[in-house]
Amino acid sequence: MASLGPLAFAVPWALVALVVLPLLWWLLRAVPPRPRRVLLPTIRFLFGLKTDRRTAETTPLWLILLRMALVSLLILAVAHPIVTWSGRSLDGGDMLVVVDDGWAAGRNWPARLAALENLVDLADREDRLVVLMTTAPAADGSPFRHSGLLTPDDAAGRILELTPRPWPTDRQGAAEVLVDLESIGHVFWLADDVADPGDSTLVAALEALGDLTVMTGAGRPALLLPEPDVENGELVVEALRSDPRGDTAAWVVAEDSAGRLVARLRLDFASGSGKARTTMALPLEVRNSISRLAIENETTAAAVALLDQRWRRPSVGLVAGGDIEVQHSLLSPTYFLARALEQDADIRQDTLDRLLDRPPAVIVLADIGTVDATMRPLLEDWLDTGGVLVRFAGPAFSRESDNLLPVVLRARQRALGGAMSWSRPQRIAEFDTASPFFGLEAPPDVLVDRQVLAEPTVDLSSKTWARLEDGTPLVTAGRRGDGWLVLIHTTANTQWTNLPLSGLFAGMIRRLALLAEGSDTGLDDVVLPALVTLDGFGNPAVPEPHVSAIVATDIADVVPGPRHPPGIYGTNDLARAVNLGSRLEAPDTLTLPDSVTVTGLTGAGDIDLRPYLLGLVLLVAFLEIASSMLLRGIIPPFGRPTAAAAVLMIMAATGSATMADETLVGVPDAVLDVRFGYVATGDPRVDRTSKAGLSGLGTILTARTSIEPGIPVALSLETDDLVLHPLIYWPITTGQPVPSATARARLDAYLATGGILVVDTRDADRNLAGLSGVGPNAARLPDMLRGLNIPPLMRVAPGHVLTQSYYLLHDFPGRWTGGATWVEQHPGGLNDGVSSIIIGSNDWAGAWALNNQLQPLHPAVPGGERQREMAFRFGVNLAMYALTGNYKADAVHVPIILERLGQ
Repeated sequence: MASLGPLAFAVPWALVALVVLPLLWWLLRAVPPRPRRVLLPTIRFLFGLKTDRRTAETTPLWLILLRMALVSLLILAVAHPIVTWSGRSLDGGDMLVVVDDGWAAGRNWPARLAALENLVDLADREDRLVVLMTTAPAADGSPFRHSGLLTPDDAAGRILELTPRPWPTDRQGAAEVLVDLESIGHVFWLADDVADPGDSTLVAALEALGDLTVMTGAGRPALLLPEPDVENGELVVEALRSDPRGDTAAWVVAEDSAGRLVARLRLDFASGSGKARTTMALPLEVRNSISRLAIENETTAAAVALLDQRWRRPSVGLVAGGDIEVQHSLLSPTYFLARALEQDADIRQDTLDRLLDRPPAVIVLADIGTVDATMRPLLEDWLDTGGVLVRFAGPAFSRESDNLLPVVLRARQRALGGAMSWSRPQRIAEFDTASPFFGLEAPPDVLVDRQVLAEPTVDLSSKTWARLEDGTPLVTAGRRGDGWLVLIHTTANTQWTNLPLSGLFAGMIRRLALLAEGSDTGLDDVVLPALVTLDGFGNPAVPEPHVSAIVATDIADVVPGPRHPPGIYGTNDLARAVNLGSRLEAPDTLTLPDSVTVTGLTGAGDIDLRPYLLGLVLLVAFLEIASSMLLRGIIPPFGRPTAAAAVLMIMAATGSATMADETLVGVPDAVLDVRFGYVATGDPRVDRTSKAGLSGLGTILTARTSIEPGIPVALSLETDDLVLHPLIYWPITTGQPVPSATARARLDAYLATGGILVVDTRDADRNLAGLSGVGPNAARLPDMLRGLNIPPLMRVAPGHVLTQSYYLLHDFPGRWTGGATWVEQHPGGLNDGVSSIIIGSNDWAGAWALNNQLQPLHPAVPGGERQREMAFRFGVNLAMYALTGNYKADAVHVPIILERLGQ
């Protein structure tokens, strides 16, 4: 490696070939060019002529210079010239490179590696040794150590092994290792722009070793994503940044366990603030599917928050016994339970048999005596699969123990009316550390007047989660399969205690609701192994062998590091997230003393001139060959025809490219895309449902077929051009005006040219309700269609193309079911025999309507989501029918056609 100021040559010996340039000049001047062969018919007149004058033809000077330039460029390319990034010389010492490889380094890791490679190349050119040092603890937990003196080639190999770590740097520990190094001469620190308690110590240690240059990212601030909070039943997402200057925004994406995008929300940082907050309002099912939050374009482990079962809002079913008057008053148990759970759970109040039709995560039985014998097997199966059954005592509570109680209750003669009375009410004792209520504080004014007592047994103490001051159990619990069986020995209202009037009651009920998603109750000695960890870029990774398991009760105090990197710990049934963002302080920007030279990472790149020189060599070689062929007459000179042909070729090339980029102007969107239309009725609610329904159907079509419809269009029958839309949905309302003669003419023209009109009276719910007669919308239908050229209609018969154009269907449900669907009786050969009008009453748009989170806007009655799926399938068949006609019917004749062709 040889250097001439900022210009260095990787292969300097190749420059020796420049000494042959004078010899090449002489040869090119002395050797005449190859003679040009010309066909001359009169050449025989020159035979026999003699002359003493002989003038040798010489190579043109411009061609000699062109060939000299070609050889010179080739020699320089072989010498591999490089313009160094700063022209720095390493005279007087070797090089020490300190690399921050903590969590913040993942943001610009490729630029960091490129700067490292450039520094090693600099050491190679200067023939110096390199010492490498990282500031994050090693992945295997080994103590800090530097690499020692390495050759540039060995250092380049070490660089390939570097990767960012998903934990903080320890610059204090790294500085302590550098004390055994002698003076190096030149020190480079590739910092991550985030402050560390050991900054001053490391800077002092590095300055003592040589001339220090700090290379920083000098870009956007580092972002950190703590675990979200739950406020008012919604997730509150907060992000922190290292530099509070300026108004900036960040986007947080929520993903499910399969990596699918669930939601995307914006966080706005105000100038002067290092914190931004927003609320994620999502339906319960969508929120419970979220397993990961991450900041877009922030490739660090601290910008990822993993969510376990603790962030999922459980569904709770409430069932109350006792008098009817009490059940429907403000003193009912369900009133107090609903108030305690309304911010943290999805509450359903119903009978036990209806709840078990669609079982919630938690069922609370308040003052229910003996559970009906027909319900017990269903409850036991539900408990075995992980359900949580919470029972409250009360006047109607049975004193006979059964298999749906965690403990045995005392005999009848020991209780007064099923409960025990005291002369002095009892306070609640302090909660044990193994109780799920540990950490809650029992107010001294909370008193219990009556309770049902448990029979003393060997395991009663281990099953007791709450006690009164006299030691008697207030809350007992036990495992039942994968679920929990919990008994609260007093009432859920104020009949036996004033506990429901305190904040403690709400806290206890919330803790019990969390059991459905796996709390830490009774997990003192449970060890949680690592299931999935995060790497330095925030991506999931397989846990390394050195990663240690965590005791469940200690997981809140774990600081991510080599032994416990961020990730998910536990089992498939009980998982706990360890997130780096929640274990770190708010990040600050790195500050450096004035004595330090600071540069950017991107400015560290050297400029390799070899590719440019090789390009010039090819260009000059092409010119030299073309010039030689021109002088020898192999190719004709560039006259006007040749120039004109070249211009035409250039115009053709550029013209085709220009045509490819041109945009059609003045063409309606419905011509360029498939756009379904709906008739605007003037009723905002119905029109919103029509638009959301056709949009939802378009989403299903895009996901399941090759049809990709555009945004649905609201149409006026009086003014809009209908022919651009292959299918128009017309919901009938009682407030719609009757179409005018102009509108009827436009509709007739639309139906005659192949359009399909889907008329929906939306009143099939009358059949479900058992009402007789025609609904108001159906009664309005004859007036709306009067004057149109409507052919005779019939109910859709089995085997009709609508039943098989994509899915095989037998009926066509929508939001409702049971309504008849009518089509043309004899479509004939016009429009491929496709029925131009379809009339129904099942409110198809209501079933298809989805919100922005792809959640249904209206319930499907009575079949639920299965009925909605069938409605979507009918919509797919309908779209296929509108766009492809009777191709399915034609397919029936394919075997016969093939047989004839074979003959």
